[in-house]
Amino acid sequence: MTRPRRRLETPIGASTLLLGFDEPVRISRSGRAPDTLVSVYCGPTTTPAVGEHDGRMSGIEVLLTPWAAFTLFGTPQHELVNRTVDPDELPHALATSVGELAAALAALPGWEERFGLLDEVFARWWAAGTPSSERVARAWALLVRTGGAIPVPRLAEEVGWSVRHLENRFREQIGLGPKAAARVLRLQRARRLLADGQSAAETAALCGFYDQAHLSGEFKAMTGCTPREFAQARRGSPAVSPAADRLSGEATSLVLPVRPNEWSGPGAHFSKTRRIG
Repeated sequence: MTRPRRRLETPIGASTLLLGFDEPVRISRSGRAPDTLVSVYCGPTTTPAVGEHDGRMSGIEVLLTPWAAFTLFGTPQHELVNRTVDPDELPHALATSVGELAAALAALPGWEERFGLLDEVFARWWAAGTPSSERVARAWALLVRTGGAIPVPRLAEEVGWSVRHLENRFREQIGLGPKAAARVLRLQRARRLLADGQSAAETAALCGFYDQAHLSGEFKAMTGCTPREFAQARRGSPAVSPAADRLSGEATSLVLPVRPNEWSGPGAHFSKTRRIG
């Protein structure tokens, strides 16, 4: 990166660990004070965030299934929903700090060596971490497989728990309750379908929304804009590319203006989003 960048990131069905090498990133979310960090852990989210840097940023971003993040950090994930924290503020079984791991990765000569070290460290970290529930992992897999469409009572029945127990274990190891997690996964599927050219009406029907208005309301609640506004801003963005999105093949982010008035046209309706934080 050679110039300042602001990016709107929308919720995805994953937790994020960013192992930063040098300069910090500033992350803003509505209702919370901004965080400026070099390495970042972000738990499950249901609201958008804006990430900013001054033009120089390097590191490795690791996307984790939420129950895997519970194993690595041993922290009840509901404490981290819609938050960004320094990963060294969380308990973990690493022999060194997360910051020292990031520095060791940065010092290596190439990406092959970095990913080799990361594989080795994660294998040890996983083995020493807090065990997660196989039933939670199975329930999460069922939610992902159905795009969030499976009813919560049926999900509980599939794993042999009561709805109340499922909700408690989800909050502990996923962060979100099963209903909230399903909302995020439905949105994720809707983004994929819309990006593939499906109409909003067809997408609403396929993803289990009551109607197109329900889809639009959920989209706006979790991204800050309607499906149409999101698509228009993607097309109008001067610097967006598929490689910049957090999930391959999915439109998960928007590049925003660095200065409020520098981008008019299709992205202008993001004035509210630009004021997050």
